[in-house]
Amino acid sequence: MTVAFRPRPSVVRRDSGLYAYERALARRGLAPIAGVDEAGRGACAGPLVVAAVILRRQIDGLGDSKLLTPVARERLYDLIMPVSHVGIVIIPPGEIDAKGLHKCNVSGMRRAVAQLPCDPEYILTDGFPVPGLPAPSLAVWKGDQVAACVAAASIVAKVTRDRMMVALDARFPQYGFAEHKGYVTPGHRLALETHGPCPDHRYSFVTVAREMGENEMGAGVA
Repeated sequence: MTVAFRPRPSVVRRDSGLYAYERALARRGLAPIAGVDEAGRGACAGPLVVAAVILRRQIDGLGDSKLLTPVARERLYDLIMPVSHVGIVIIPPGEIDAKGLHKCNVSGMRRAVAQLPCDPEYILTDGFPVPGLPAPSLAVWKGDQVAACVAAASIVAKVTRDRMMVALDARFPQYGFAEHKGYVTPGHRLALETHGPCPDHRYSFVTVAREMGENEMGAGVA
């Protein structure tokens, strides 16, 4: 009787370094490996930006984009882009309002992977599973802190979106987009109360919808 051989599963310790997932998968012949992450999920204005990254060499200093300074993110972005395969998807506020945030996020991750110039053998996503990807995948809890390719994707998405929000600030300086990048802050709330939302706000989000309702009620009373 022939006994099927099953390879022993790899165990990746979360303290094994940022490249531990990539090394373990590569030992199984699963390379190249793509990491996928997004920026702008919690904002009430501006786009959702999703990035997929295949690193072609190790880059020192990678980490969760939210824990890095803006200067460090820009420096790492400039290091990542020339030595990586990258796919970037930008989802505007109107599409988020029409389809819903999570649906746009999942679709954006699939589209970002599809933009990669080569096919990954394995895909790591940050936080939640993404059905319909073109290769086996694993959702990694806080993946941007423990997997290099996901950290790289988080930096690419964050820097891309931050640059877009700075450009948006030039069009709508009254909201302070260059400072808060579209997230809800006391200053952003005050700007919404004073000026109402602009076309680049997400009208389906509670903070924006509330201000729209109050402005409409005020206009009706007047």
